[in-house]
Amino acid sequence: MSKKKVATIWLAGCSGCHMSLLDIDERIFDVAKLADIVKSPVVDTKEFPDCDIALIEGAIASEEHLEDIKHIRAHTKILVSMGDCAVTGNVSALRNMIPLNDVLLRAYVEAPSNVDGKIPEAGKGVSRLLPRVMPLHEAVKIDFFIPGCPPSADLLFYCLFELLNDRIPVVEKFKLG
Repeated sequence: MSKKKVATIWLAGCSGCHMSLLDIDERIFDVAKLADIVKSPVVDTKEFPDCDIALIEGAIASEEHLEDIKHIRAHTKILVSMGDCAVTGNVSALRNMIPLNDVLLRAYVEAPSNVDGKIPEAGKGVSRLLPRVMPLHEAVKIDFFIPGCPPSADLLFYCLFELLNDRIPVVEKFKLG
């Protein structure tokens, strides 16, 4: 039996989902028997490879995120929305309550850490922010949703292990929250 290819990606989020994924501890060996991790925040492949399963953490906040998720969708068999930011926008989408220009002024002009008091031009080291942050399913077809902020290590392992074994996980059996 050939191993499946798995990717994990971090968009606009806090990395909590990836921390939970690391918390599966020694169960990573069970995953390793069935899959190769071909892309993740610690597997820095420059190009996104074709893969069987991609777990995406975070919402879509910038033009770069939007391009990335469309590319990932085109190269992934099973696309998983991992965590509440990816599923609903969650904390990342709190920005939607503030006009975008006010967000940029606060971050680049008013912040004590500002360097030159200017909002940088998109394409010059920063990606242009979208007018609103959105969950993944607003941009691409999602095959499976894993809720939680962050999802527990047990839930992540269960879902990933089921998908690796060509079974559909039943998230409702887990106590969420």
